[in-house]
Amino acid sequence: MLQLFVLLAIFLHPFYVSVTEIRHNVKNKTVEVSSRLFFDDFEAALERQYHDKLNILKPADKNKADKMISAYIKKHLLISIDGRPADLQYVGYEIEEDGAWCYFEIKGVDKADNISVVNNILFEEHTSQINMLHVIVNGQRKSTKLDNPQSRAVFKF
Repeated sequence: MLQLFVLLAIFLHPFYVSVTEIRHNVKNKTVEVSSRLFFDDFEAALERQYHDKLNILKPADKNKADKMISAYIKKHLLISIDGRPADLQYVGYEIEEDGAWCYFEIKGVDKADNISVVNNILFEEHTSQINMLHVIVNGQRKSTKLDNPQSRAVFKF
């Protein structure tokens, strides 16, 4: 009976994961960044940080929602390319099933031999938060997992 309880507890325990992909687009000289977060956790983090109620699925004020989302991600996802801090330009977001996809672009990137990332998205919400990172440069993909509080990773190509 105890084994059944333990097994049920494992399956019922929520998990907290985000996935961020950073892809160098040589042709356009850009780096495309997309982050997927569970929208309910993301909504709670935005409300807590900005002390303002937000319905991310159907925001009453889309411009305000965009500003909150952009500011939050820019605060919690820092990228440096070849030793230079990157300026993430917000493109937008969309909801897909239970996730919010947030899109950014970094312009004027000819090459990306060394990408450093600080990603502490949702770390303040969940001590068990895991942030997956996938970085693609010249068709080569490298990945890592950041377990809260570990928030830094370096990718060399």
